[in-house]
Amino acid sequence: MRTRFTTILLSLLAALACAGVLAVGALASTGGAASPTPPAAGSPSGSTPTPAKVHKTGIATWFGPGFYGRHTACGQTLTTATVGVANRKLPCGTLVTVSFRGQRLTLPVLDRGPYGHNGAEWDLTAGAAQTLGIEATVQIATAVVGTVPNTPSLGLPPVSPAAALAGGAVAG
Repeated sequence: MRTRFTTILLSLLAALACAGVLAVGALASTGGAASPTPPAAGSPSGSTPTPAKVHKTGIATWFGPGFYGRHTACGQTLTTATVGVANRKLPCGTLVTVSFRGQRLTLPVLDRGPYGHNGAEWDLTAGAAQTLGIEATVQIATAVVGTVPNTPSLGLPPVSPAAALAGGAVAG
């Protein structure tokens, strides 16, 4: 499954590069959301960037089965393809870089949580956990790196390479 995900991702990036629309890290690691400059603290539209807020480590869990088909607190419908993270304090659309055992992924905040009693600060979607190789409650490194608009499709993978080249239209 991991190899298939990597192959699809590389195909998409190659197609976007050919189309002259390459936003490398943003498409691959934010579920298709571009990664604009982070807004200044307290500034609604983001004029002055703020430095990344680094949390050296935090406990992370993951969720998915049992929640598929339900709406997240930020308005997305959770699917097996959703890649994101839940946090009790960060606003929807906040981009967080998560690192675990040499793997790094930038994810949007899509939900509130975790709500377990194990002290976890982060709750990864099953898609994010699988991409990072996480199968249990673990220690991760995190950094808040920006924000993106909160939309119903935030956290979903980008459209297929064929659809991207056809402006979203796919021959049926």
